[in-house]
Amino acid sequence: MPPRKQEPVRPDIIIDTREQKPFKLPGAVTRTLKTGDYSLDGLDDKVCIERKSKSDLFGSLGQGRERVKREFERMADFDYAAIVIEASLADLLTPPPYSQMNPRAVINTLVSWSIKYGVHVYFAGCRRNAGTLALRILEQYWRHNNKET
Repeated sequence: MPPRKQEPVRPDIIIDTREQKPFKLPGAVTRTLKTGDYSLDGLDDKVCIERKSKSDLFGSLGQGRERVKREFERMADFDYAAIVIEASLADLLTPPPYSQMNPRAVINTLVSWSIKYGVHVYFAGCRRNAGTLALRILEQYWRHNNKET
C-alpha cells in the first residue's frame, strides 16, 4: 500500500491586536491586521473575518457607520470575507439597551452591504458558536485554497 500523502499544516490563525474579546482558537497568534479581526498567516490579504457582538453591531451601524462601511469596502477586495455575529437573526429584533437603532435598519444594512460588497454574514447565535464558526471558516478556506492538496 502506498504511503498516505501527509496534509500540509494549516498556517497560524492571526487575531488582530485591536480585537477586544478574542476567541480562544488553537494555533492563534496576535498581530495587527489591516482588515478584520481574524485571518490566516500569509493569507491576511485573501481571507478575513470580522466578529461582532449584538451591542457592537448596533453601535457600529449607528454611530460607527462610516467606519464599518469602509471596513466592508476593504473586505470586498478579499477572496473570502465574512462577518460573524454573536447573535441570531431573531436576537437582532430586540435592540440592546440604550440603542436608538431600529432593528430593521440593522438587518437591512447587513443584507444590503452583504450583496453590495460580497461579504458573507453569519448569525452564530452565541459567542461560543461564533468562535467555532470562525475557526471552521478559516480551516475550510485553507483546505479549499491550499495549492498543495
